[in-house]
Amino acid sequence: MSFFKKLFGKKEQQIQINRNRYAEFWQWFEQHQQDFHRIVDELNQDTIQADFFDKLSPELAKVHGGIFFLTGMLDPQTAELILTPDGVVANIVFVEELVAAAPEIPGWKFTALKPASDIQQTSIGMHGHEFSQKTLSFYLKDHEEYPDETDLVVVHDQYNEAQKAEFLQAVYIFLDNYLGEYDSITKLDQVSLQFRQDAEKELMPIDRLKNILILKNSEISRLDKITRSSTDDDEYISLEGETNEGLPLVAILNSTLLTWDQKASHPWMMLVEIPYAGQNSSGMPSATDYELLNAIEEELLDELKDFEGYLNIGRETGNNLRTMYFACKEFRKPAKVIDQVVEKYQNNFEIDVSLFKDKYWRCLNKFGR
Repeated sequence: MSFFKKLFGKKEQQIQINRNRYAEFWQWFEQHQQDFHRIVDELNQDTIQADFFDKLSPELAKVHGGIFFLTGMLDPQTAELILTPDGVVANIVFVEELVAAAPEIPGWKFTALKPASDIQQTSIGMHGHEFSQKTLSFYLKDHEEYPDETDLVVVHDQYNEAQKAEFLQAVYIFLDNYLGEYDSITKLDQVSLQFRQDAEKELMPIDRLKNILILKNSEISRLDKITRSSTDDDEYISLEGETNEGLPLVAILNSTLLTWDQKASHPWMMLVEIPYAGQNSSGMPSATDYELLNAIEEELLDELKDFEGYLNIGRETGNNLRTMYFACKEFRKPAKVIDQVVEKYQNNFEIDVSLFKDKYWRCLNKFGR
């Protein structure tokens, strides 16, 4: 019994810590909401920054890093506060939970993630160009090797190669506003730009994109039912290499999963990168760090089970860095689990986490499998 109390006690403790942070934020907000409502309603650019934004930002940071906001009057009586992770997948769940914990406050609406907009109201002016239904069209690129990938190719009438980065930035902002932040993140795998004359398929007006994505996601919904289990019985390989400086690199990988033909069923890749001090051991971890790194991996494996939709692909060690790879069916639980691990080991390592859509596990192509 004591084992289970210890195992589940820490998890429940972290859940309670998050709840307390959410409650404390909303208690603070309620104390100031009347002043904030007045400030938003007045929309005085000289005062809104100092009297609202500069006060709100540090309070959100106490809840969790990487929570941003937008605000304005939804109607003459209602102010809206939109909380957003600004496209960072690992922070979506914390934004959703914070908004779910919000109290009912008359005159306020709280929204998690930037909502979708009507195409008639979606127009972005950036870098001297307009991005709207008047100037944008699209097609979905077909990939024989990646049949379930949603690769969006956008065409802008005035696109030029010299402003490629600026055009792509504006397109992403347009998609966030038109599709909504959640759909923009979850329903698209790739986004690129193309000249009209180089389009590989018939162009469609951008206002058809929402319906096309609904159809595409209906086609690939079969992937939701695909799971894997008993990966401990899979075949594993050990790969050895070296850096350009001659330092050793060692990778231990699940070779069965690397050749699996259902990768698209686990489209979210989580990379956990843990730098350590290996200067005195040819870039490899010391005995003490090695034990800590293995402890972190075991904690992740205890929480992220294969049969629940979380596959441990393997790890790479060398050049003062341990990298762990997980392919996941969804992103919320991995984000919360790794967040707890980062906080627990913050005095030992500066852990960096990347959680992103990689439906065919392209980030693992470097291992040649």
